[in-house]
Amino acid sequence: MNDEWVSAGEAAISADPSRVAELFPAAGREAGRGAIDPAADPQGYRLGTIDDRARERFVLAVIRALPADRAAAELAELYRYGDDAEQRGVLRGLGAAEAAGLVAPSAGGTTGEASAGGADAPADPVVVTGLRLVAEALRSNDPRLVAAALGPFAARRLDQHAWRHGVLKTLFMGVPLDAVAGLELRTDAELARMAAGLVAERRAAGRAVTDDMTRLAASAGPADAQED
Repeated sequence: MNDEWVSAGEAAISADPSRVAELFPAAGREAGRGAIDPAADPQGYRLGTIDDRARERFVLAVIRALPADRAAAELAELYRYGDDAEQRGVLRGLGAAEAAGLVAPSAGGTTGEASAGGADAPADPVVVTGLRLVAEALRSNDPRLVAAALGPFAARRLDQHAWRHGVLKTLFMGVPLDAVAGLELRTDAELARMAAGLVAERRAAGRAVTDDMTRLAASAGPADAQED
């Protein structure tokens, strides 16, 4: 990664957040497009790509520099007008922001809550926008976009029903389960049942069954105690 260019970009965004509109598309050319770990993660499903990492840092700079409503609007614009790589950058940036504690805590502090703050608090605009973008990404047929959508932000914010279907989609698309953040925490008996059904259907049709499919079908975790 061209860290000098990325650091200069962060500083530019901190001083003038509108600069992200010109820096975001340039990240692939200036920072690089290869996988972070080409040997273990050649498609960048789990760790992302070099330009993903650069854009993550730009998203963090935007969120730090702007009030939540303006930051949310900026991220929505970057996603709406961006190509697939730029959209991945927004999603991975949301995950980085979640991990860094830059968005409001979930209601009650529980995993999978869509709202933010207390019971009577208004939702964080970044969370509201982020959930919309994650939902849009999970409707796509781009496996790297789906992998980026199921990062730490979705692990913390997405409701259980939508999260289950996102995870199941990774099985259909060949995205490794290791790319799904929070998998062990959020897997429940219903998701295991859905995966078992997929395994049974594929075996009955004489189609290949992956290790990830059988692994998920055999699993059930702490999320069994959660309500939908």
